[in-house]
Amino acid sequence: MFKGDEVAVVTGASKGIGKAVALELASQGVNLVLTYVSSSNKMDETLYEIKNSGGNVISYKVDVSNEKEVKQLFKDVKKHYGRLDILVNNSGITKDGFLPLMSSPKWDEVINVNLRGTFLCSREAVKQMMISKSGTIVNIASTSGISGAKGQTNYSASKGGIISFTKSLALEASQYNIRANVVAPGFIETDMTKAMDQTTLSQMMELVPLRRMGKPQEVANLVSFLSSEKSSYITGKVFTIDGGLING
Repeated sequence: MFKGDEVAVVTGASKGIGKAVALELASQGVNLVLTYVSSSNKMDETLYEIKNSGGNVISYKVDVSNEKEVKQLFKDVKKHYGRLDILVNNSGITKDGFLPLMSSPKWDEVINVNLRGTFLCSREAVKQMMISKSGTIVNIASTSGISGAKGQTNYSASKGGIISFTKSLALEASQYNIRANVVAPGFIETDMTKAMDQTTLSQMMELVPLRRMGKPQEVANLVSFLSSEKSSYITGKVFTIDGGLING
């Protein structure tokens, strides 16, 4: 349940899970600030869909691993809306490879975007939320950050770091009535999974009890719940959405 005047920042919102989250929050009357880094055409499509349905939205091109750009983003949010209620850290990349063959740049880029980006955006958001003594942060991790994944030591480390980061943040921020939770998707129908080898993907689906991939909207529904007052007594938790892939 939303009041209708909330302001949310959603990073990496031009496509996939980020877009689905943006559209879902917009449908609930939430004012949106969306970020993208390269897919400007996709971002334009997302903006059009939201505005065409009566939503209030603005977008910024932001590299979430760049401290200067992130600080400017949140300054602009405060100037434009005067408040911040929700942050969804969705920006993420993969640069897969087995560890003996993984270059330092591959490792650094994934850690910087996924983990450092979550840190930078959360830090600036919390500064504003502390003033209003309210707010909620939802960080998008992955089942790879819980169980690990072959060929993804960098990605798994970044997502596992997000989980630990969020648990600590929830403890720190609770005194200001700020909540922080993690959504950890499994195999979801996005550009990231479309790029995977189809034979490998089919084999992986055999491990999913529901025998299918998830849809971005299904993740968005969970993020929306965790962003709303319906989850007001939930913080510091990790929610897997994976068709039963991880048991426990």
